[in-house]
Amino acid sequence: MNAKTEPRITECRVTAWQIPTDQEESDGTLTWSATTMVLVELKAADIWGLGYTYAHQAAASLIRTVLFDTVKERSPFDIPALWIEMRRRVRNYGNHGLGGMALSAVDNALWDLKARLLQVPLSRLLGKVREDIPLYGSGGFCSYSLARLEEQLGSWAAEGFRAVKMKIGASPDQDAERVRRAREAIGSDVKLFIDANGACTPGEALAICRDLCEPHRVSWFEEPVSSDNLKGLRHVREHAGPGLDIAAGEYNSTPDTFQAMLEANCIDVMQADVTRCLGISGFLLVDALCQGADIPLSAHTAPAMHAAVCAAAQKLVHLEYFHDHVRIEAMLFDGLPTVQHGVLRVDPEAHGNGLILKRHAAEPYIVA
Repeated sequence: MNAKTEPRITECRVTAWQIPTDQEESDGTLTWSATTMVLVELKAADIWGLGYTYAHQAAASLIRTVLFDTVKERSPFDIPALWIEMRRRVRNYGNHGLGGMALSAVDNALWDLKARLLQVPLSRLLGKVREDIPLYGSGGFCSYSLARLEEQLGSWAAEGFRAVKMKIGASPDQDAERVRRAREAIGSDVKLFIDANGACTPGEALAICRDLCEPHRVSWFEEPVSSDNLKGLRHVREHAGPGLDIAAGEYNSTPDTFQAMLEANCIDVMQADVTRCLGISGFLLVDALCQGADIPLSAHTAPAMHAAVCAAAQKLVHLEYFHDHVRIEAMLFDGLPTVQHGVLRVDPEAHGNGLILKRHAAEPYIVA
């Protein structure tokens, strides 16, 4: 195969689905009752690759009108060049936020398409450093009753998950009891993580470290203050006490935003989201930054889309098994990675990311 005979990208399908949650969900700063997925399918040589992001349906329009023109009639083997050009094309719309999410979906689809054309699993194309990807169960929404909180976290612990995460911050006066009940539900051997989604001031976050984290052996405090407040994050990290990791990064998109967080020395664990950080290409760059800083990397939500790159990321410590996305991905796709005893494993034989869209099941939820 040479440049003249390489397949070219000829078609693009973009669909947005809005899936109702199984019940109202909330965290420390937001409440929602539906989640939107924007999926991209790219075709070359009669082979289709797919990728997606969780974003507003407006991302679908940006992909159709701007990003597809960038990759059309180009080789899907030249992903680095296409990634650079897509970043230039969305410059005036923003590499951050919606622009970055749209670009992420296309980049994820490009990697899947390339692997399918080469007839190899995407994890093999990227190069694996692990077969098994540790998961932590994630949900425990602030809107849950105590009974639902205990049932969800306790069931993950019973299934063999070694860590679970819950939300805090919507009703601070209730958080002490919620955390206490969560610890009782999971037992003493499972790690307990909490996530404030930026709901606290530095002072409030440190009070939580003292009054909730220490007594109930919480080992991870995610976004205690807004990720925009790097000085505040650093203040919390410096005074949080031993045995408690401060984590953030899920809202970062471009490599410089991750670098700024590392240079601020404000986190113990970096988070990155392949549906936001400019796709698999961007996630691999974040992994390289974490290698340079010798800091652990944790993948944020969207477990099916993260699976292959998590098998390849050298600094990865775990992947978030987020209740909302787990349910949606099971509704919309066959070929999901297997999960057993709190560990995810990619299919060693399926080409690409292995996902097969269940079009009939997805059709009722189309919004764009």
